[in-house]
Parts: sequence; structure tokens; C-alpha cells
Amino acid sequence: MEFTVVQGDIAQQSADALVNAAGTSLRMGSGVAGALRRGAGDGINQAAMAKGPVDLGAVAVTDAFDLDAEFVVHAAAMPHYGDGQATEESIRDATRNALAAADERGCESLVVPALGCGVAGFDLREGARLICEELAAYEPTSLSDVRFIAYADDEFETIREVASEFQ
Repeated sequence: MEFTVVQGDIAQQSADALVNAAGTSLRMGSGVAGALRRGAGDGINQAAMAKGPVDLGAVAVTDAFDLDAEFVVHAAAMPHYGDGQATEESIRDATRNALAAADERGCESLVVPALGCGVAGFDLREGARLICEELAAYEPTSLSDVRFIAYADDEFETIREVASEFQ
């Protein structure tokens, strides 16, 4: 599947679905989850936590509340905060399950952050490679506009460089 790399705040993106970099508890703390929580309003954290906890690599889907999206796919690429780091398997599973959850709901557009990197402690370059592999290998039913988003300049450059091998 084709995808693009973009830079910006995930909470400012317009898409059918946005992916939250979640822990297994689905509590929306800092990083991507914090940005989405601030953009969506308080209800999203309660809605997400009501669907948790989930297994590592699994996803839960909620309404997007005040975000410019229909759904938020909460992808658990890391254990509950403080209980360990993301793994290659959890990043692959979370990415694949997020794509499938959006596709099953008929979404055409999806924005995915660097799952498992940042707060979860996984190396960005390696994590980006895993995510790009999963994006490139996925065969969508409805998805046609998939964006791999980075917030900071250095994160964007790293992801863009890794993604160029797959595009």
C-alpha cells in the first residue's frame, strides 16, 4: 500500500481515523495520546479506558469527539506506563491491527504516528522501519490515504529517510 510521510500535530489532522500511540491500559497520558486528548476533549480518555485494558499489540476504537475525524484507533504498542517498553512484535501487531480496524470501518484516510517510539522507548529509526514495512505490505479494502506523521523536525527527517526505501 502507498503512504505518505507528513509533519505536524496529529490532533490537527483531518482524516476518517487517527491512531493513538497507546499503552495497554488505554489511559491517555502524554505524547501523541496527550495531544489527541487535548484536541478531542475529556470524554475521549474515559471512552478509551472503558475499552481497556487490552493485550499488547491490540487496538480499541472510540469516537473522535472534537477531533476532525470519525474514529480514534487506540493501538497498544507498549505495556501500561512504567511496565516496560515496546517491542518489535508489539509495534508490528499494533500497526497491522490499526490498519485493519480502520479498513473494517470503511475508512479511506488514516493518520499513524511512530507507534512504540518516544515515551515507549523503542528506537525511532528501527520503529519507523517496522511501521513502514507493515504499511507497505498491507492490502487495503477501503484505505487510500494513509499518512505516517511526525511532530518534531528531527523525527520527521528520520521517518522520511526510512520511508523513502518503501516508496
